[in-house]
Amino acid sequence: MPSFLARYLSSGDEIQFPLGSGQVEIHVRKAPASRQLREIYQVPIGHVTQPKEDKRKELFVVAETIQHRLGIRAVHLPCQVLRDYFYVADRHREWNKQPTLYDVLGTISTAGPAELRLAFKIRQLELQKQPGSKGALAALERAYNIIAHPELRACYDALMKDPEAPVVFPYGGFGSLLVSGDRSRDGQTFFATRVLAFRPETQQRRFRAALRKFDFYCDHAIYRDARRKLELIVDQATMPLVWDQNWNQWKHLLGAKVEIDATFVQAGKYRTGGGEWALVKWESALPSRLQITLPANVPEQVAAARKTYHRFGQYSRGLEMIRARIEREPVEKAELERTLGQIGVPGDFDVTQITWQPDYDPFFYQQLAKRARRLYLFRSEFIFEVASGVVVETPQLGHATYLFGKPRSMESFLALYVRVSKEDIRRNREAVAGPLGFLGRIVHGVNSGAWLEVLLDKLGEPADDSTSR
Repeated sequence: MPSFLARYLSSGDEIQFPLGSGQVEIHVRKAPASRQLREIYQVPIGHVTQPKEDKRKELFVVAETIQHRLGIRAVHLPCQVLRDYFYVADRHREWNKQPTLYDVLGTISTAGPAELRLAFKIRQLELQKQPGSKGALAALERAYNIIAHPELRACYDALMKDPEAPVVFPYGGFGSLLVSGDRSRDGQTFFATRVLAFRPETQQRRFRAALRKFDFYCDHAIYRDARRKLELIVDQATMPLVWDQNWNQWKHLLGAKVEIDATFVQAGKYRTGGGEWALVKWESALPSRLQITLPANVPEQVAAARKTYHRFGQYSRGLEMIRARIEREPVEKAELERTLGQIGVPGDFDVTQITWQPDYDPFFYQQLAKRARRLYLFRSEFIFEVASGVVVETPQLGHATYLFGKPRSMESFLALYVRVSKEDIRRNREAVAGPLGFLGRIVHGVNSGAWLEVLLDKLGEPADDSTSR
């Protein structure tokens, strides 16, 4: 029996639960002597709808139940019930007697995201030094997780002006919900009059994320990972960098990665496809449980990316001519560097940035570049001449590394390669794979270390732990 449910049970209660269920679903009909509660229902829920009006013009949301082995398919939650559980500092006070969540944080309602973070951390340190402050710490964290999320903050600010305003279920639901109320006559809906507890589905994650994957705004940044299906919102105190929206123009030139350590809650997003909306499960980082560590040299990398972007504008005409040539034919890197020097581009300019794309991963490129005798740029690819042959690389997740044997002449190899597609090579159309010396390909998976291990084996090199990420 879950502890947060057990404290609401007493002698004479009628308890109903399904047998053999992996998830906890319990319906309790309180004993007639109970005056405050009539029925209690605990259930794992999925997505919660957006607020809408019923026939009496009262706002509510509906939480879908998971499995519904007891026949209850949905929980009806009036918006006031959500307000008095998720958007208050003290769940034992009436709404009009509540301190504001800004008061709990010790800040003002106009505070920006970074100011909110600092206020939260200062108040957290103060409470941690006080004995018996467990409840106050929980209220502080709850307040910050509402105010630090732009959508939830907008909802709360609207409630401060109008207590009857629409209320959204934080992060869209997904977790274990305990409510009191009444079951409908047909038994398929539970009408909640009070939320007693909610435990979201959480997952602790630690990973590295490329700075170029963030979308930068004036006072916050958003990181979304479509592969992992997760997102997080950061401010300039959580990730101590000073950015603005102009960063989005040149962020693809940033190679730096940050380390993220966060607690994620299950959330839901609707996506449209084929003319229909479909619910997609995502994970959102709790602001109070988010830590970001920057590499030591990130200021230098930011400065270098800015300089490179400035040079793209300064020498745009010459660079466009070079891009047009690379689109037609492979050009050796050394030759491109001589051309850049002739048009006045400083010698420290990285020629590979001419065709570098936002989703390219430097790891794949760097592992091949340090083994290359010569490097050619061709369209969106890098062609490496290595000791054992030729490697064609598009350094992006989901693409593949193409391996070829050692050609008699690099010039003859390139002349043939530009006339065929990779699909022609894979399918050996017109028997083109043989003349090119095609050996196979290595798909870029999630584990780049596995890619490197296979690559070294194909190149006939010993494995080296120092080359892994």
